[in-house]
Amino acid sequence: MTTTFGHRFYITTSIPYVNAAPHIGHALEYVQTDAFARYHRLIGADTRFLAGTDENSLTNVLAAEREGVPVADLVDRNARAFLRLTEYLHIFNDDFIRTAAEPRHIEGARKLWAACDRAGDIYTRYYSGLYCVRCEQFYTEEEAPDGLCPEHHIPLELVEEENYFFRLSRYQDDLARAIDSGALRIIPETRRNEVRAFIARGLEDFSVSRSRTRARGWGIAVPGDPHQVMYVWFDALANYITALGYAHDDELYPRYWVENPNRVHVIGKGILRFHAVYWPAMLMSAGEPLPTTIVVHGYLTIGGEKMSKSLGNVVDAADLTARYGADAVRYWMLRQVPPTQDADYTDGKLERRYNADLANDLGNLLNRTVSMFRRYRAGVVPIPGQSDATDQDLEAVAAGLAGTIEEAMSRDDDPQVTLAAIWDLVVRANRYVEETVPWSLAKAERGGDATAAERLDTALYHLAEALRLIAPVPPALPARDGGAHRRADRLRAGDTFLARGAHLGPASTRNPGQRAAPDFPEDRGMTRDASYVIRHAYCVLRISPLSPGGRGAGCEGSA
Repeated sequence: MTTTFGHRFYITTSIPYVNAAPHIGHALEYVQTDAFARYHRLIGADTRFLAGTDENSLTNVLAAEREGVPVADLVDRNARAFLRLTEYLHIFNDDFIRTAAEPRHIEGARKLWAACDRAGDIYTRYYSGLYCVRCEQFYTEEEAPDGLCPEHHIPLELVEEENYFFRLSRYQDDLARAIDSGALRIIPETRRNEVRAFIARGLEDFSVSRSRTRARGWGIAVPGDPHQVMYVWFDALANYITALGYAHDDELYPRYWVENPNRVHVIGKGILRFHAVYWPAMLMSAGEPLPTTIVVHGYLTIGGEKMSKSLGNVVDAADLTARYGADAVRYWMLRQVPPTQDADYTDGKLERRYNADLANDLGNLLNRTVSMFRRYRAGVVPIPGQSDATDQDLEAVAAGLAGTIEEAMSRDDDPQVTLAAIWDLVVRANRYVEETVPWSLAKAERGGDATAAERLDTALYHLAEALRLIAPVPPALPARDGGAHRRADRLRAGDTFLARGAHLGPASTRNPGQRAAPDFPEDRGMTRDASYVIRHAYCVLRISPLSPGGRGAGCEGSA
């Protein structure tokens, strides 16, 4: 999903069923998508980020029946829980759509249905099939030879009725061409191959409605037929365009969909078929542009088992963020979890990664750097002298950082690689402190050694620059007040870290002579509060790449 400055970038999460409260599998998708959105804002792209909830599912109806509450009440309660989760995790989505509650979605879904109908792609047919109510999906006997849902491992139900169907078979060749040409990019390659194999086996038309009776009266009515409601996947997939005002051709729709070269969906592997086959075919039928990229992540597992509400092995996302904070949760998900593979979660794994990287590596670097600035230079970033081999080695590590981040986030869609590259610089900068021994240089300076004084200036300057370059960690970790998000939308290429490049040393854009820590709070423990540590890499040193010579992103209210 390569973008350049000035381009538009639209990214969405999938919309989860709201039959229960969210777990950390949902949090993973929010965090990954938010990291991509933050990055593209940072490089100057006109970015829009959508999340939401899938509310017209029979799964939700059955959950409400089990609880003995009205469906609308259960949906409202759980939709609020998903919305709160975005707040707990400091997810800066621009919009949140609810598919049962908002006229823009209901009207847009009906418009999409009508467009497909005009194309001759919707017809009625009697059918029977094996159905999983939790997936809201039909399976063939080949896909489920034991009669169990391959996703949820529960018995499939035999469903027989007359419904509306969509002519998916008509678009088999068009879908294959879109994927083969790269017009529809699916990441990773293994998922792309999975979709191509599914298409090559031959596509069958699929049901796009159910009887109002079987739906318990819940769902969006089929235009012109009050006895049928839309199949949940038809209406749910439409949210990606209904949220942009597709129903009434609002300004957001051409801006972020029709005229935008970057239309990105981030989804879990269990719903790949719907997003990479059904949804593009529906758009082809309606004469609308396809998504350009589908990024498919794996599952978070517990003891090797998929986390599932039905299995009862979920980790509550709200509870986790309450115990560890958003920074720790976000960082573990982006640093430890391969973005397109499964990963096993335990509290111990999160704690070890957080303490090793944030509390120890980054916290230690920032803590002693700021301490040395205060002790040896009264909080002022000094003007450096000539670089020696040790300085140049640190500069070399820093010089490759911008390119690595750009490739990882723009082309490979891999925040894990981004954080690994940043941490290479963190580790190298900590080793640089041991190699330059600033405390020994300060002692020699006090004895009148002018060469040691200049060398100390150079070492401190390099540490300040290293922290400046490490500061892009906030696309992965949140500034609590959202200031970074608001300002990033207004950034221009000349003001951004990646546009200027990562040049460490006297030739870089820098602010020597600025106070480093005039208001650094003496009583705050840095090494245990990652958000504080990272924000002060911008704020305390006053050398933010987002605002040369001034406060950086996330400084408001950071003390």
